[in-house]
Amino acid sequence: MFTSSPLLLPTPSFGSSSFFSTKDAIHNRLFAKRQPGVVTFGSQPLLVYRGLVFPSIISSSRCGKVERCSYSSAVLTDDNSTITAPDEEMERIGILSTDPGLGQHKDHFKYRLGRFADQIKLFDEHEGGLEEFARGYLKFGFNREEGGIVYHEWAPAAQEAQLIGDFNGWDGSNHKMEKNQFGVWSIKLPDSGGNLAIPHNSCVKFRFKHGDGVWVDRIPAWIKYATVDPTSFGAPYDGVYWDPPSSERYHFKHPRPPKPAAPRIYEAHVGMSSSEPVINSYREFADNVLPRIRANNYNTVQLMAVMEHSYYASFGYHVTNFFAVSSRSGTPEDLKYLIDKAHSLGLRVLMDVVHSHASNNVTDGLNGFDVGQSSQDSYFHSGERGYHKLWDSRLFNYANWEVLRFLLSNLRWWLEEFKFDGFRFDGVTSMLYHHHGINMAFTGDYYEYFSEATDVDAIVYLMLANRLVHSIFPDATVIAEDVSGMPALGRPVSEGGVGFDYRLAMAIPDKWIDYLKNKSDIEWSMKDISRSLTNRRYNEKCISYAESHDQSIVGDKTIAFLLMDKEMYSGMSSLTEATPTIERGIALHKMIHFITMALGGEGYLNFMGNEFGHPEWIDFPREGNGWSYEKCRRQWNLVDTEHLRYKSLTIDQIIISILLLLHLELVQLMNAFDREMNLLDEKFPFLSSAKQIVSSTHEEDKVIVFERGDLVFVFNFHPENSYDGYKVGCDLPGKYRVALDSDGWEFGGHGRVGHDVDHFTSPEGIPGVPETNFNNRPNSFKVLSPSRTCVVYYRVDESEEGNNRSNVSQNYETTENNASNVSQNDETTANNASNVSQNDETTANNASNVSQNDETTANNASFVSQNDETTAAIEDVSEQDNIEESASLEDDDVVGPSETQKDLELEETKKRLSVE
Repeated sequence: MFTSSPLLLPTPSFGSSSFFSTKDAIHNRLFAKRQPGVVTFGSQPLLVYRGLVFPSIISSSRCGKVERCSYSSAVLTDDNSTITAPDEEMERIGILSTDPGLGQHKDHFKYRLGRFADQIKLFDEHEGGLEEFARGYLKFGFNREEGGIVYHEWAPAAQEAQLIGDFNGWDGSNHKMEKNQFGVWSIKLPDSGGNLAIPHNSCVKFRFKHGDGVWVDRIPAWIKYATVDPTSFGAPYDGVYWDPPSSERYHFKHPRPPKPAAPRIYEAHVGMSSSEPVINSYREFADNVLPRIRANNYNTVQLMAVMEHSYYASFGYHVTNFFAVSSRSGTPEDLKYLIDKAHSLGLRVLMDVVHSHASNNVTDGLNGFDVGQSSQDSYFHSGERGYHKLWDSRLFNYANWEVLRFLLSNLRWWLEEFKFDGFRFDGVTSMLYHHHGINMAFTGDYYEYFSEATDVDAIVYLMLANRLVHSIFPDATVIAEDVSGMPALGRPVSEGGVGFDYRLAMAIPDKWIDYLKNKSDIEWSMKDISRSLTNRRYNEKCISYAESHDQSIVGDKTIAFLLMDKEMYSGMSSLTEATPTIERGIALHKMIHFITMALGGEGYLNFMGNEFGHPEWIDFPREGNGWSYEKCRRQWNLVDTEHLRYKSLTIDQIIISILLLLHLELVQLMNAFDREMNLLDEKFPFLSSAKQIVSSTHEEDKVIVFERGDLVFVFNFHPENSYDGYKVGCDLPGKYRVALDSDGWEFGGHGRVGHDVDHFTSPEGIPGVPETNFNNRPNSFKVLSPSRTCVVYYRVDESEEGNNRSNVSQNYETTENNASNVSQNDETTANNASNVSQNDETTANNASNVSQNDETTANNASFVSQNDETTAAIEDVSEQDNIEESASLEDDDVVGPSETQKDLELEETKKRLSVE
């Protein structure tokens, strides 16, 4: 059953600096760009664990025989299978045709692809295949068998072992375990008198004696649940045997939602999600927070800190028990309830999985099984290679057969037992290189990614992990957190890539922090912002984000904090006049998040609370703050209080009072900006569109114009200047209208942009001659672009609009006969009728008009969405860096602030309200 044995293998020098000669290293550094590296093998043998597979090596089999496995005989196909073929088949590595610049490193790709294929072959021969190999949780740890419970633990360095716990009074003398030839200890505990040998929810531990003759107690490596006495400070965790009866087990009721074309991710930490200074529970999060997330039109939740970690302040990244849910927030059944509730709301759930390192805790972590033995007998590398000096944590030996079983089974466990929809792999950069990215400033030189510093063992593991996840659940979403920018990380394994669906665009938050800390508004470079947002590899999808949990930790500042600082505490009430700092802060907060979403990637991520500018950093309870939870929570009350300006940015619908001096009635509930920018992607799926074109980055005007799908985005970052009649280029001719406006009153703006205005295009240049066009666009139209405002325009279909107008006219006649107030104000009613298809948020005075308005808007939105899907050309946004700036406007095109601005805003508001 357990096929694990050590054998003697030659050690490859490629990917291992210790066997790479100084002469060869210097030569390759000097000529890396012109000469591909050649894989060589050292003559010194190294005792490794079975499953460490290199090209042309000898590998053991289950029955003890040996055989030769060469990468020259294995290639991959698109259907996830492995076939045998001659060496020349390995020459056709798909990633090399996508990026010819990688050709100089063809040997590296052949090598690691061969390593991967050989490993798959070994799994097929000795474990029933990769998927079966990843069912290790059915063999290791505790499992029910007929008549009893069987427990297995891999601990090859142990001399003796016992199972102890509540069930035997913590006396293991009668529960000694037996060890097989592969270092696996086992014991079967028969049921007695109809009672389980180990009661459900009782504490257990693995006791063993190591080489020094010392007995130690450890939590089983494959434990499914672990708890600690909350009344005892510093108490160690205990493993818990978790096997609830069917009546207490949670049974999933809802199917997984379909995979979205583009993920809009809400990053959340369950423990700190309560509005009270306590640790929140899975069930409370499901009932109280998930509805907020869904109401804000996110389609995916990314859960942090799910795997058990004894140190709460680690944010869940120092994992102690990999198969156990964090008991602080509840039981495994409670977590299942959360995920099922999310699925019922149409939300997919990703797990923040940590396979890059493990906690160095001994008494309650996996590190407790390392008692000084060599790497082949441990989960971790020995010596310096086994420690991360910055994280103070242990590093896995990804070449070890049982480590592969443990980690791959861990992924399958979370996918199948808890119905997660995918993973965000933490700390991938640390895995990819022997230097772990420490003190490295990656320049983009390909030699930085493919050299003796590359950890091929870890890369092969990640390839196996991605192959496994997508084999089990083809619609899974898997995201890599990598700051180095390694090429092919986000391409399929069958092409020679590592297999991730997305990678995080990690340079974007750093760019915003740099601008907000070090540059005045007038110093902001539109070209630099555009370049930073579009600087991603062709055909490798990215998840963009302006800020995540990293920027929320104590000592750092969120974007809202950087913008408004202490005035967040005194100037956020709408009962007082907004200060210039608050005005600027709210405007730029919206613009920064929106342009990051719209231009920065093929998906978007927001951390819990940042959508409304949460005013506090996160400070986990610790000795320095008196073990307080006061700043380890989310103050949802800020977005639920009517008079706070946070509501301009929040996810909830709000009731606001407009122009009290005019004695106007309360308007109906409005959507907030964060909700609307997510809704925009639902109506006009631009994140998934291959059409991504930046047409203008005007430094003097501080304006960026770009297209995603058939939408046209206009961002004016100028702190003072507004532009009337500003010319913007577009692809398709026709009529354009406002789809989203950050300056709307309902979003805390000034309502300067008219939503009842049609923008008609004019042709530009000579047809078929792009260089004669306006900013390389064949058409253009003119807009009002207020300062510190972003406005999105969609193209109206004339034929569809004609049908809508006919329907509106018929309904208008019926409404006129039934409603007395309509006959009293013909002009207002006619205005409503003509504009009903232009504004999907218009509030009509008559229920029939409201109903017709909704139907008309839905038809328009549906058609525009279809336009997006018909885009044929695929244009890489990263190729737009050299586009010429648009011509400067005449002086009289610039509209600055004036004393009559408030009067103009007031008149605009009157006009909009009269239309409604």
